[in-house]
Amino acid sequence: MTGLLLYVIIWVVILFMALPWGVHVPEKIEKGHATSAPENPYMGIKLLVTSLISALLWIVAYILLKN
Repeated sequence: MTGLLLYVIIWVVILFMALPWGVHVPEKIEKGHATSAPENPYMGIKLLVTSLISALLWIVAYILLKN
């Protein structure tokens, strides 16, 4: 259970680090939208990259903690 908790913590930290990558504010702001709302946040790619990086870091942490 602690392994899963460690993975979730790593995943959340990496996600917050990945969120600002590639964010562009549109030049024309639509009415009702925040001025800082990104044009296309690429959330699917960010979630995939976050999961892969988190898995690699979790494996490293697992190896280090088991030895």
